[in-house]
Formats: sequence, structure tokens, C-alpha cells
Amino acid sequence: MNNKILRPAEKSEKPWSARESWRIFGIMSEFFEATERLNAIHPAVSIFGSARTSPEHEHYKLTEKIARLLSDAGFAVISGGGPGIMEAANKGAYFGPSASIGLNIQLIHEQHSNKYQDISQTFRHFFARKVMFVKFASAYVVMPGGFGTLDELMEALTLVQTGKTRKIPIILVHSPFWKGLLDWIREVLVKEKMISPEDINLIQVIDEPEAVVDAIFRHYETRGFAPSEAEHEIQLNL
Repeated sequence: MNNKILRPAEKSEKPWSARESWRIFGIMSEFFEATERLNAIHPAVSIFGSARTSPEHEHYKLTEKIARLLSDAGFAVISGGGPGIMEAANKGAYFGPSASIGLNIQLIHEQHSNKYQDISQTFRHFFARKVMFVKFASAYVVMPGGFGTLDELMEALTLVQTGKTRKIPIILVHSPFWKGLLDWIREVLVKEKMISPEDINLIQVIDEPEAVVDAIFRHYETRGFAPSEAEHEIQLNL
């Protein structure tokens, strides 16, 4: 029997408690508005990468080319809406025929919206934004990046691995950058039985822009891009 006594909230905590309760409505509004604006956008590919990459960098140029090829192939392109790789992704799509979408986040440092967005949606909460990246994506393309990029990568891998979302292509671009991480996954996570050996197959490593597009089409060649009824049900529980 649990005899613990729960301490009543102090008076000084009440304003914070009220703000926490009202915050729920803000979160709900973010999900509702983003879903309403993006629901008709498909198929789409989410592209991730560093906010610190300059337009002169090879990774920026590579991202821009991939995004343009995806746009030409009929894919809307979704990025985080900020500078660096995010800007390159939006820029490539912006000058193509398909929609360029930016899911912006309010941050103290680094984040400002780039100008290459047909649809721009701003979030205050990372988790609401991350749901939208997954919910509307037919594939993930992950360019070199830092903590935020790794967070998005691991989130996608976890959701696919656990069956909380449908299986989509998760493509890492620029193999020299990712080699150390992939070696660690194989040599540590698999060998220590932290993941199953087949989980490594959730990741593809592709360096050529045209091959990225081909890999996405190859994944869907026996089915349509739209989620099935069963997949829709799964994604309602994201």
C-alpha cells in the first residue's frame, strides 16, 4: 500500500499551473493549423541538415540540386524553414514546379525564416513540428548536420522501427560524413543487441542526387505514395 502524502501546490506555483493548462490549447492550435494547411500536400519529402551551412558549401549546393530534382519529379519539399541546408532545400524546390514548405521554429539563436517558401508554418514546440515532418513525408533525406539533424534522424528511425508510422525511405546523403555513425551503429548497437541486425536496413546511404530520387520511386513502385487505410490509422497515433 502506498502511504505517500502528496504535497499541495504552494501559492507561488498556481500561476505556473494555470499557464501549463492554457498551454495545451496552444499546442492543439499548432497541430490543427499545420494539419489544415498541409493535408492536401502530397507526396512530399522532408529534408534535414545543418542550419550553419553557407551557400558556398558543397553540402548546400548538393541539397539544392536534390530538392530541385524532387520538385521536378512531383514531390513537395519540406524543410525546417531556416538557413543553411534548410534554405538550400526550400530554394531548390521553390524554383521547381512543386511546393516548397518551411516548418519554422521559434528559437533565440540561429533560426530565421528563409525567403524560398511557398507555404510557411511557424511552431513554438519542437514536438508538434516533428510530428508534421513525419506525418506528411513519403521519404526522409538527411544531409550533414548537428544535434537537431541527428534528433530528426533518430526520431524517424524510432517511429519506423516501432511501427508508429509507416515504413518510408530514410536516406543519408554524403557517406563520408555518416560513416562514423553507421560504423558505431553496426559495431556497438547491433553487437550489444541494443537493436536488431535488420534495423540497419532502415537506412540507405546515397551520394548522387539522381539516385536519391530513384530510390524513393523504387520504394513505392508496387504501391501508391498515399498512406493506406491501415497506415492512416497508425499515423493517427503519432
